[in-house]
Amino acid sequence: MGNFVANEGLSSFVIVVWLGINAFLFVQFYLAFLVERWFYTRVLLGQALSWARAPAACLNFNCMLILLPVCRNLLSFLRGTIQCCSRAAARQLDRNLTFHKLVAYMIAFHTAVHIVAHLFNFEYFMDAQLNRNSSFLPFILSQIGNGDNASFLNPIRTNETNPTIVMFTTIAGVTGVVITLALILIITSSMEVIRRSYFEVFWYTHHLFVIFFIGLVFHGYGRIVRGQTPASQKTNDPDVCVDRFDDWGKNGSDCAVPEFAGNPPATWKWVVGPMILYVCERIIRLYRSHQKVVITKVVMHPSKTLELQMKKKGFKMEVGQYVFIQCPSVSRLEWHPFTLTSAPEEDFFTAHIRIVGDWTQALYEACGGDKNETVEAWKLPKMAIDGPFGTASEDVFRYEVVMLVGAGIGVTPFASILKSVWYKRIQKNQDVFTKKIYFYWLCPETQAFEWFADLLQSLEGQMTEKDMSDFLSYNIYLTRWKETEAAHFRVHHEAENDPITGLKQKTLYGKPNWDNEFTNIATKHPKSKVGVFLCGPPRLAESLEKQCLSHSEADVKFIFNKENF
Repeated sequence: MGNFVANEGLSSFVIVVWLGINAFLFVQFYLAFLVERWFYTRVLLGQALSWARAPAACLNFNCMLILLPVCRNLLSFLRGTIQCCSRAAARQLDRNLTFHKLVAYMIAFHTAVHIVAHLFNFEYFMDAQLNRNSSFLPFILSQIGNGDNASFLNPIRTNETNPTIVMFTTIAGVTGVVITLALILIITSSMEVIRRSYFEVFWYTHHLFVIFFIGLVFHGYGRIVRGQTPASQKTNDPDVCVDRFDDWGKNGSDCAVPEFAGNPPATWKWVVGPMILYVCERIIRLYRSHQKVVITKVVMHPSKTLELQMKKKGFKMEVGQYVFIQCPSVSRLEWHPFTLTSAPEEDFFTAHIRIVGDWTQALYEACGGDKNETVEAWKLPKMAIDGPFGTASEDVFRYEVVMLVGAGIGVTPFASILKSVWYKRIQKNQDVFTKKIYFYWLCPETQAFEWFADLLQSLEGQMTEKDMSDFLSYNIYLTRWKETEAAHFRVHHEAENDPITGLKQKTLYGKPNWDNEFTNIATKHPKSKVGVFLCGPPRLAESLEKQCLSHSEADVKFIFNKENF
């Protein structure tokens, strides 16, 4: 229980508070439209009125939140500010995209409820006009405002139209359709299968959020949903006058014709703050994108991984951070995130980019990856860099015992950490709080080991020479292999160095038994907090998080951290 609180307590609290606010707003606004002012509106629409207005309030609240988790500079500032006070609070900022998705799902849910309720509302409006019976109160209410067309209650002004025409000839109708289409495109293109296979589709459709917010702000300006004005309630009390509608406005009657007005637009009050913050965020990004970046070295690795070594004036980083990279010759609009594989102690920064899509393939070709000859420096493409931005890995040296788990190219943030260890512990003999690092790398192909093995070989040799071999324990797993490779491994298995990596530590085959690994670490390090850091797929994250919960006891706690960008 204690470890659940340490790992998930604050996250759970935030989610419960967020859900609680949504529930409170829904109930509050549902009941707000059951008061006397909206009595005549309910005569036309029934309970559908409250069912339309309550989710609208929740939409305002969630649209206020949706932009905040993607203000990267704001989050980096907050992370640096609060991590000295609360490590748990800082970790929540690393889950910004998870919260962003949850808010998006909540927006989609309330949008659906809002739309369905309004579809019923428009049918009720239309029925009130079609049933032209002077003894039918909804028809009488629908005729109010025919003269001056100012204080109408029914936005459908004639029985010769239909709800579809009204939908496309009113501010609320047009903006509602635009908002809904934009939201559908944004959400469907955000599905993981599309995001990973067609990132450009995800990237471009996500920028429909600009149209979404413009439509959202203007959606209420038509004031289609109207209630009785306070002044009118004094001259037409629904409790007294509802059954005397035949006498409304006649001489000698104490029931005047009711007057109606809509609430002033309020959505802008909810979203203006986050919109200003996001505009400031984009201005900062634009400024950074115009700072000069120099590519000092390009390496093409056999695993079709492109290594870019770059320099930028005033660039400072911490271990495990990431940057967004733009290559104008490939696309002036697309920015892609990549973890930095260099150490803060180096005077340059490096990113390893796996070639998996159209953008990375175009960058690979622009850097001469498809050519046999060396590309001259002046022919290399111009680059723009935004960042660096903080991640969970920044906290790695705050734990006495650390587990680093990387899957495939997910090893990149740990390259930065291990390089920094090399500089701190070996070159400069600096003491660090971390006393033990367990490193696990799961890889599906032998070629992927090539670029990282050099660093591990250097660390292995230097630590053996300085009698620090106990500081770093590493286990490399090959999860897939061919029959021809298996035969080669068997022949060279007895060799002093591993046939794949060249390390003295032999490569393991298959996948780790995480239960055994966590049990062994818990046994070796009683009364410790173990930081577990992962950069890998969601399924592996679920497995490790369960292990953290199940192996934490009174004298040892495993704190789970996942790279999330």
